[in-house]
Amino acid sequence: MHELPIIEFGNPILRQTARRMSISEIKSDDTKHLIKRMKFTLTNKKRGVGLAAPQIGKDLALAVVVIQPTKHRPNVNQLELVLFNPKIVSASSRKVQMWEGCLSCGPSPLFAKTPRYKKIELEYNDQAGKRCRQTFEDLAAQVIQHEIDHLNGVLFVDRVTDAKTYMSLKEYKR
Repeated sequence: MHELPIIEFGNPILRQTARRMSISEIKSDDTKHLIKRMKFTLTNKKRGVGLAAPQIGKDLALAVVVIQPTKHRPNVNQLELVLFNPKIVSASSRKVQMWEGCLSCGPSPLFAKTPRYKKIELEYNDQAGKRCRQTFEDLAAQVIQHEIDHLNGVLFVDRVTDAKTYMSLKEYKR
């Protein structure tokens, strides 16, 4: 299986609102295959934890989240989640500054502190088309907010409030 090409900042699809998917689309073989390729692309890159369909050039309200422990995040709770038509229905009262980057920044990604809710309640369709409601916290909540932003044409750089926090991947890893 080959990685899907990642759409980079500047491409107009990243600024569009993604199209909601019908239950028949969600359950289709084409969508199942697309999800497999998205997961492969995400895990093969080994630096991302989420990928939204607009980032691969698809106008679909679909996001894949794969969070695994790494050298930099050894104690993180593992999560693998596929979200169709997600919507945040409630959030904690305050935002916290969290380090964030994006695969769509290109081969030399940028990172910056981005304000995100620490806890969110989410409604979404699962792979069977069933409407689900679930609460997420910490890194999972951050990643989901980032991917939902992609589905709404918002980039993490739009949310950064302190431009002095921008840094390259090399500096971020230090």
